[in-house]
Amino acid sequence: MIKIINYLLQSIFIYFSFLLSRIIGLRLSRKIFSNFFSYIGPIFKSKKILDKNLNNFANTVSNANKAQIIDNMWKNYGMTFIEYIFLDKFRNSNQHIKIKDENNLSKIKQENKPVIFVSGHFANFELMSMEITKKNIPLATIYRPLNNIFLNPFMEYLRKKYICKNQIKKGINGVRDSINYIKNNHCIALMIDQRVSEGENINFFNQSALTTTLPAQLSMKFDLDIVPVFIERDKDNNFLIEFYKRIDPKQFKNKFELSEKLNRLLETMIIRNPGQWIWTHNRWK
Repeated sequence: MIKIINYLLQSIFIYFSFLLSRIIGLRLSRKIFSNFFSYIGPIFKSKKILDKNLNNFANTVSNANKAQIIDNMWKNYGMTFIEYIFLDKFRNSNQHIKIKDENNLSKIKQENKPVIFVSGHFANFELMSMEITKKNIPLATIYRPLNNIFLNPFMEYLRKKYICKNQIKKGINGVRDSINYIKNNHCIALMIDQRVSEGENINFFNQSALTTTLPAQLSMKFDLDIVPVFIERDKDNNFLIEFYKRIDPKQFKNKFELSEKLNRLLETMIIRNPGQWIWTHNRWK
């Protein structure tokens, strides 16, 4: 009962924030909520998890400024949060996006063969799938529903209407749905940076971490290339999306070797802009 009340109070605050932001506009909302999250985030999220994660990172990247990374993360977190209510504006505009190696997308569309897009929770990560669908590439995205029962239906509505209409819930049924979409010539997009209980222990920043092998399994089973994607927010709150060189599953012996390759790529993305990755996930539990 206490959890339900908490979810209700959270959703009331979030819906009010969304309504207020539509009134005052995107630019001012970003300023308000980046500062608000920077102040309030450390109160509600475990400092212990953040310290552990960033210590693992600092062991690999010796010049890491942990305090600056945390502050940048919370500010980006706040801006990404409030940008959900402006997804319609992002959908109907290209002014905020620059795509590097857009030819990679054009080739995928021309070849008319699915690929597996993989990435992590960088900058406003939702915009990656949005831009793929804006190029008229058939896509289905795997997502984890929110625990908050009052908020999740609205977030699913926003995702289906403005990001990608084909949403796959994470889990066993989601794997079946992914296979069905692939057989119907759809690409699959998923995040690979969170700990998954059904994953395999694979090194991530020199520490063993439960890692999803789903992209490797789908890639090898259906002979589909994997395309890593990175997104970065600049100082003007525009975004750069980069589609990396395709990964051919035939070059790897098994799903573990391919998954290790994906973890290495994910590491390079995090090192590239650590303040725009979500460090609050308990990645090395």
